[in-house]
Amino acid sequence: MRSEDSLEHALSRRDLLRLGMGAGIAAAGATLLPSLTAAAFAATPSVVAQSFSSDLYVTPDPQRFSVVLVRTNARGLPFVSGQRVDARFKAPGGPWSAFTKLRLDTEGLPKGRGVYRTERVFDRDGVWKVQTKVDGKIANTFSQQVGTNAVAPVAGQQAPRAASPTTADSLGVDPICTRVPPCPLHTVSLSDAIGTGKPVAVLFATPALCTSQFCGPVLDELLKVKTPYEERVTFVHVDIWKSLKGTTLSPTVEAWNLPSEPWMFGIDGAGAITGRLDTAFGKTEMVALLDDLIAT
Repeated sequence: MRSEDSLEHALSRRDLLRLGMGAGIAAAGATLLPSLTAAAFAATPSVVAQSFSSDLYVTPDPQRFSVVLVRTNARGLPFVSGQRVDARFKAPGGPWSAFTKLRLDTEGLPKGRGVYRTERVFDRDGVWKVQTKVDGKIANTFSQQVGTNAVAPVAGQQAPRAASPTTADSLGVDPICTRVPPCPLHTVSLSDAIGTGKPVAVLFATPALCTSQFCGPVLDELLKVKTPYEERVTFVHVDIWKSLKGTTLSPTVEAWNLPSEPWMFGIDGAGAITGRLDTAFGKTEMVALLDDLIAT
């Protein structure tokens, strides 16, 4: 068996969620994911790419595809970045594409962590193959599921009008914000903000129950970048779980049918989604989403 094939079986996205994202949401039912043993990483390359795209679906439009780099022979599966990463894609029953260089984003992410991304059309459902090169050398090949339809809301759809926890009405969520100290983005409910004529930016993230340092800092980064947009955009943060036990989802997360976390959505004044980001993203992509939102 080739090393890239063994890695594909040993290091699934769910495995990465187990080790790195802690309270990540399983697409089938938001269950907590148990720990993975270090034995799963035996006989694999030292640095490999791992998909961080959680909701790819068939569409003629390009979609954001992202990966992170992990060092498989180090305790705790630490993330790394800085190397050049190229990727090629193979649709079910199709040929390999040419290799494409992925863009690295590090701004707004903790030191040593980065997100590699590109735009790609996924025009066929089923299991795609993705092969990566790190600094010019083949690193690994993994499977990437592409659904017939998206799980979470997508651009062009009306955003769910479900209420979100606020300081006035927690909806049974305690705490409504797991950041310490709590963030100020819980004064208005999504049900009252969406469709009022003013754009909305909503971030679904759980700082206290995220262990990968990808989903936790995203809220802090949003608080830093939102100032120039505050007069034109309503900002809302929704935590993922009903309690610090991390066993039951917030009713708002249920209503939005999110298969992972964190997520950020832009919503125009009429209530239509203008853009979305999932799983790992930093300042560059948040600012781009907000710029697009106020341009609508």
